[in-house]
Amino acid sequence: MKKRSQKIRNNDSAGYLMSLPYIIYFCLFIGFPLVFSFILIFHKWNIITPMEWVGLRNFVRLFRDIQFFKSIQNTLKFLIIHIPLQITVALLLAVLLNQKIKARGFFRALYFLPVIVSGVVITLLWRQLYAYDTGLLNTLLTHLGFARIPWITEPEWAMPSIAIMATWKNVGLYVVLFLVGLQGIPRYMYEAAEMDGAKAYQQFFYITLPALNSTMVLVIILSTIGGFSLFIEPFVMTGGGPINSTLSAMLYIYNQAFYFGHMGYAATLGFFFAFIVLAVVLIQKKFVERKD
Repeated sequence: MKKRSQKIRNNDSAGYLMSLPYIIYFCLFIGFPLVFSFILIFHKWNIITPMEWVGLRNFVRLFRDIQFFKSIQNTLKFLIIHIPLQITVALLLAVLLNQKIKARGFFRALYFLPVIVSGVVITLLWRQLYAYDTGLLNTLLTHLGFARIPWITEPEWAMPSIAIMATWKNVGLYVVLFLVGLQGIPRYMYEAAEMDGAKAYQQFFYITLPALNSTMVLVIILSTIGGFSLFIEPFVMTGGGPINSTLSAMLYIYNQAFYFGHMGYAATLGFFFAFIVLAVVLIQKKFVERKD
């Protein structure tokens, strides 16, 4: 009995030792920043001078900050365009790539490639494509006899243009998720539907979509979290312009922290924004997810 207890203790010690690198990582890069950010909520700090206690004044400033709520509105506008577009394109590509076509593996890797490329590189590439006078897209439009489009130079076009670019960048990940879901649908369900005379679109709406319910919930939640994290695209491509039309909430928080030096206020915005994201995700999960 004693030998068994000693063996269990040794196994526990080995387990804790193996977990030690992650525990250190968690404490340094997640735990400490989280606790420090919470402390910053009640302070005024510009990195250079000592922290000054301000109590709840950062929250008072937050609820009076019209520009911050404008940035949230911009982010929601991005989500309204980006999420339906991304789900539609990803599901369509997944259905096509789930068929028996030539070079199917090549096309699967091709669609996933933008996901692993640096977001800054992708944004710089698309900024050149969107250029008003020399961009490839406007050059093609003028050759076809159409007028140039101010993709990122006019407020009404800027955020939709960023949403299109973000969809192209991230769609490969969701194609993979939908492919996994599609390959988990039993083939006999389609065979039975064919025997009953169901057409292809009927099989899609009555077999494929219901069977992808859990995958759809995952894709929507991941797309929402990723959309709320919108930063690199407006930061590199437009700087939040024109006329703050692409100023996302994350970019606004970044500007408050590192451009204006309002670290305490930026921490307050960050926590408040995190609660908004959590609320939206929970609401989405409640309304999108359904029981089998």
